[in-house]
Amino acid sequence: MSQNRPTNDPQNKPTRPTGGASTGATDAGTTRDTTTTNATTAAAPTRPGGASTSMTPSTTGTDSISSTAQGIASQAKDQAQVYGQKISDAATQAKDYVSDKVSVVGDKIKDLQNKDINQVAEEAKEYARQKPGQALLISAAAGFLLGLVFRSNRR
Repeated sequence: MSQNRPTNDPQNKPTRPTGGASTGATDAGTTRDTTTTNATTAAAPTRPGGASTSMTPSTTGTDSISSTAQGIASQAKDQAQVYGQKISDAATQAKDYVSDKVSVVGDKIKDLQNKDINQVAEEAKEYARQKPGQALLISAAAGFLLGLVFRSNRR
């Protein structure tokens, strides 16, 4: 690396430290004073009141992180509201669809209660003659559902 190059080599450029001990960057949002001073000839700079400035808070980085976090939080809130509205709309549509189908089934049940069993059997036979494939599928589905109902009672 740069240790093996002569000091006057133009390619021997100083690199910026990327963290770790004595690099000047810390995880706490502070930076160290990286100027090299001789302990016998110069003291660490001090703030008014005698506090050392060797560890100063980095407000610029914290502010930008804070504003970025607030922006992301705002976007997430907006997306949550959009998805919440979509879910609410879908739930309303599902409720309307189910209530329509329940009313249709209720009407069919009332019609069947008012009819004679022989008349219902004749209509079923006529329907099976007109649409045999659909009648077969309906009877298979009904048999499957009845099998599930009676099987669950045995357990």
